Amino acid sequence: MSEYVAEHVQDGPGVRTPNGVLRGALKDDVASFLGIPYAQAPVGALRFRAPEPAEPWEGIREATAFGATAPKRPYAPPLDALLPDPEVAGDDCLNLNVWTPWPAAGPGDGGPGDGGRAVMVWIHGGSLIHGSSAVPVYDGTAFARDGVVLVSVNYRLGIEGFGVFPDAPANLGLRDQIAALTWVRENIAAFGGDPDRVTVFGESAGAISIAALLASPLAKGLFRRAVIQSGAPSARSIDVARRTTEAIAARLKVPATAEAFAGVDPERLLAAQTAVTGKGNPVLSGHAFHIVVDGDVLPDHPGDLLADGASADVELLMGTNTDEYRLWFVPGGHTERVGSLAQRFLLRKGRISPRVAKVYREGRPQEKPGEVLGVLAADKLLRIPQNMLADYRLAGRTAATYLYEFGWPSPVLGLRACHALELGFVFDTLDLPETRALTGPDAPRALATAMHAAWVAFAKTGDPGWRPWDPARPVMTFGPGVPSLVEAPREAERRAWEI
Repeated sequence: MSEYVAEHVQDGPGVRTPNGVLRGALKDDVASFLGIPYAQAPVGALRFRAPEPAEPWEGIREATAFGATAPKRPYAPPLDALLPDPEVAGDDCLNLNVWTPWPAAGPGDGGPGDGGRAVMVWIHGGSLIHGSSAVPVYDGTAFARDGVVLVSVNYRLGIEGFGVFPDAPANLGLRDQIAALTWVRENIAAFGGDPDRVTVFGESAGAISIAALLASPLAKGLFRRAVIQSGAPSARSIDVARRTTEAIAARLKVPATAEAFAGVDPERLLAAQTAVTGKGNPVLSGHAFHIVVDGDVLPDHPGDLLADGASADVELLMGTNTDEYRLWFVPGGHTERVGSLAQRFLLRKGRISPRVAKVYREGRPQEKPGEVLGVLAADKLLRIPQNMLADYRLAGRTAATYLYEFGWPSPVLGLRACHALELGFVFDTLDLPETRALTGPDAPRALATAMHAAWVAFAKTGDPGWRPWDPARPVMTFGPGVPSLVEAPREAERRAWEI
């Protein structure tokens, strides 16, 4: 254990860290410490620069409220009603939260060496422009209740975190995540966690970030296990990724440099960013922010690095939702508006072979052209790359790989098992109104219990409770109905991409 130990300070649970003493809140044997700085505020001379370690403080620092969120705008209607995205004002957005069983000191959960409890670090999604660790759905109480130290992280978003400039480092948001994981490595023992049993997990852009962390030499040794929810290895070249930065610069009428952007009022910068990226979505594309191959954080495309054996010793759990596309297509009416002609045009734009599309159309004769397009796009972005990665890891004799699929259909707006629906089940936060906005009021509690327990078991032991990936392609399906192991689901569609 660290020399910095958990203790009790006046009026609440306390933890003494290298930077000073924190006072959190205690409820039902779970202590929470919120808004802990892991790096200095990225403003002034530190704007558009790599994160610098947080500075020490005097006395006791209150840690009972979420810290500042990264500069961002809410989701546009109608998604704003489905995806809560709270905003907390302030400059110190490079902060994190910890939920831990209390008292934190003492033996862990019986893991290897019993050096403390298993740790899970949550990296939120939001297309690299939305989200924060303050989203109520991500409350870490249930994980701490079940013996896991849960950490959730804020990182820079949008142009501040993923702009591409000639005079600033790339991948600043990813560098923030690495800085947060370094903080966990150095501090988590004081909260009762084992720094040698850290699992990173994330969804959507958070999952894409984790795939990049798995591939990055700068993150090596900072975690032992990883969970990729509805994401896959993805990155762009600097030249391609720079186009979004240049489009924002053109709108602002300033040079596409960090020096010029640093002189732009933050609200004006956010307005320009929203105008440029607001019409895109993960399926239909458009201007967006990307992780980039920069030769430093990422020497090459993460998919290639992982195929070549990067993080071969890291146990991996990954999966998708059955109807990912419906979050992007249904609320905006795309499933109704996309006809056969538009489908063919968008398939060409997305470089999806007519032969592959034919297999999907023939297997889904009752579905509308927009629905078939959505499944094709989501499979290309998510399910197929995950299957390929699992196969690469199997051939390379790596640590175990597990796949899942979440299939419980939400009744809300006909979204079915859409993107992000699994989050309330993983965090076991079905009772929160922010979760129910997407699930409705009657989501099956037993399914949340099973899914949450699988994530806890994976963090503690590396085994979520089903057979690891093998040539029979086993996938644990969470709903509809009782969780069950299925071999090679929708195999004809998957194989169509191989030919």
